[in-house]
Amino acid sequence: MAPAESAGQPLALRREGAVLVLSIDNPGARNALSPELYAALLEALRQAGADPGVGAIVLTGEGGHFCSGGDLRQLATRRDLPEAARRQRVEALHEVVRALRDCPKPIVVAVEGAAAGAGLSLALAGDLLVAARNAVFSAAYVKVGLTPDGGATALLAQFVSRQVLTELCLTGERVGGERMHQLGVVNRLTEPGQALPTALALAGQLAAGPDLAMARIKHLCRMAPEQGLDAQMALEALYMPLSQATEESREGIAAFLEKRAPDFAALRRRSG
Repeated sequence: MAPAESAGQPLALRREGAVLVLSIDNPGARNALSPELYAALLEALRQAGADPGVGAIVLTGEGGHFCSGGDLRQLATRRDLPEAARRQRVEALHEVVRALRDCPKPIVVAVEGAAAGAGLSLALAGDLLVAARNAVFSAAYVKVGLTPDGGATALLAQFVSRQVLTELCLTGERVGGERMHQLGVVNRLTEPGQALPTALALAGQLAAGPDLAMARIKHLCRMAPEQGLDAQMALEALYMPLSQATEESREGIAAFLEKRAPDFAALRRRSG
């Protein structure tokens, strides 16, 4: 079963057909991160990844912002903790980033307002990114004497040159949605207030696709920037024969030959 709708929690959950919507829900703090949010995200992603009724996920934020990153009031108290304890807090964030990247379901991120600090990392850890023109992205750690975490440097480096990456991190510059779209970071650019509807439409399209094939494609796309051609072709050589033996490919090929739309949703219902 998919996670049930929740209220009064750091993460709000609801279903839109086969799409699970995860909304960071702490608008009074511009959806700042917290250990409670990490735990809720990990559990929601775990359940959704195993639920055949979930075809895609949308990650967004409530109250006009996506996520402002770490709560500086909490960060200010951590200097008194032992270094191992401080590192443990960072690793908790990294576990969430890995869970977003490793989830077998396609994840569409919808950004309105700010995606700052580790909020930028969460936005980039999804598979597709939809943003309003007036959205603001920033790796502004330097402005408070901190260094990036959440995989921000690695994730940004997949889109921009080393010079641009260094400028963004050393200056903490605020970058608008239009600029991020030009850089190839944002897939869909929308008018203000339309990021979530656009993301839902895109996720709905993905949710109608073949689950196993999309999970493998997601993994191929994730690994492509990280390994050479031979290693990537070896992974493709692993996945293609496996995919050829699935009911998904049987249905997809039959539908193509019969000049009809494939019904992957029927396969999902039978497996559920």
